[in-house]
Amino acid sequence: MKASRFLIICIIIAAITSCGASTKNNSKNMSSENQTIVKFETNVGDFTVALYNETPKHKENFIKLVKEGMYDSTLFHRVIKQFMVQAGDPKSKNASDTATLGAGDVGYTIPAEFNNELFHKKGALAAARQGDEVNPEKASSGCQFYIVTGRKFTEPKLLDMENQINEQREENIFNSLAQKHMKEIYKMRKAGDNEGLLELQDTLESQASAMAMEEGPFKFTKKQIDAYTTIGGTPHLDGAYTVFGEVIEGMDTIEKIENSKTGRADRPTNDIRILKATVVE
Repeated sequence: MKASRFLIICIIIAAITSCGASTKNNSKNMSSENQTIVKFETNVGDFTVALYNETPKHKENFIKLVKEGMYDSTLFHRVIKQFMVQAGDPKSKNASDTATLGAGDVGYTIPAEFNNELFHKKGALAAARQGDEVNPEKASSGCQFYIVTGRKFTEPKLLDMENQINEQREENIFNSLAQKHMKEIYKMRKAGDNEGLLELQDTLESQASAMAMEEGPFKFTKKQIDAYTTIGGTPHLDGAYTVFGEVIEGMDTIEKIENSKTGRADRPTNDIRILKATVVE
């Protein structure tokens, strides 16, 4: 961590909701027993996802929302090329053309269900969530989801990314610890006590480093490296957002959505709407 970190020890307030060839993507990540399939019909084409049994809380919730019709008439409200396409905001059903979307929810979150075998390869279905600063447990949105499009990476780039992810993890721990000392930090800043701020910084850095070491370093598995160097994805999101399914048909539809023209807040200028979502199996 840098010595100038005390400049970061200030008001830390941030909330983000993260938060898309062949038309088939046969999974090697999921168990096939009691596989649940969901079909989405949209105004630009259809696609089908399979839900992972290894993430039961997300699977159960997604099935419930689909059967309730929660996703019917919602928009793909956030689209970023070589990254992902996002949907599931209930406020998007009747949104005006100028409405800023992405803050809608169903009043609850889902506990994170991380699994090293389930990762952000191209076509992965994952849960959006608020940022670490207000959501240190990385709990998922109760309804918003995204589908990875991403891009391909070289092995050296993935190694660099491992280092960045580990640095960011320690940074997030530090920021979380700093939030717990906000009153003390405000008081020292008001008094111009830079020496006190630096001393607190050193203490928090030591604590963050120890906590990160206890958690263990992040490393990509061979499966992840193989996938990210061949079909691509968004590896920097691994271990931070829950992946709970994947596209098994209609990836061409997802790519069509990905390449749509977007405007403010990455919203497509022409509405891309989920007409109906159906549990098939």
